[in-house]
Amino acid sequence: MTQNDKTWYAIYVRSRCEKMVKKLLDDNGFESYLPLVGRVRQWSDRKKKVEEPLFKSYLFVHINYQKESFKLREAGVYVVKFICFEGKPVVVPDNQISAIQRYTNQFDEKEEEFLKNSIELKKGQKVRITSGPMMGITGTLTEINDNKRILIEIDAIGATIPVSIARTHVEPLIAAERQS
Repeated sequence: MTQNDKTWYAIYVRSRCEKMVKKLLDDNGFESYLPLVGRVRQWSDRKKKVEEPLFKSYLFVHINYQKESFKLREAGVYVVKFICFEGKPVVVPDNQISAIQRYTNQFDEKEEEFLKNSIELKKGQKVRITSGPMMGITGTLTEINDNKRILIEIDAIGATIPVSIARTHVEPLIAAERQS
């Protein structure tokens, strides 16, 4: 099997089992990707930086679906399902995986505060990120907090990911662009 036969897919796994499933997949020869971000967590007696999954209960696998999907399901009871649309597993484009990798490599929970943008953005609006580590990703704007932090639902996997980004780095998609 050549590398070209493989495609990225999102899989849904049991809650809080992402790292264990990643290890299981790696041990069984699957190419997988679990986007992790470092966050500082406060306990009553200490602070600690921990790595957490960017997408709770999601992993990405790079497989030939026809030949390997049944093996993947045998890898453990913790793999719940492939993310599907109309009964078919959703292919995650390479550029989205690359953008997520860039984002996780540059993630910093204490990003500087951003200024308001003059572009009118509304909940439910389709947007595209125009610069930064997630440049080119499109999705649906689901929330604007204090006009600085926005939540975008990435189309390919249907998961909501918080993205701290200056509003000047997001543009609304117009109907003509979506049709091309």
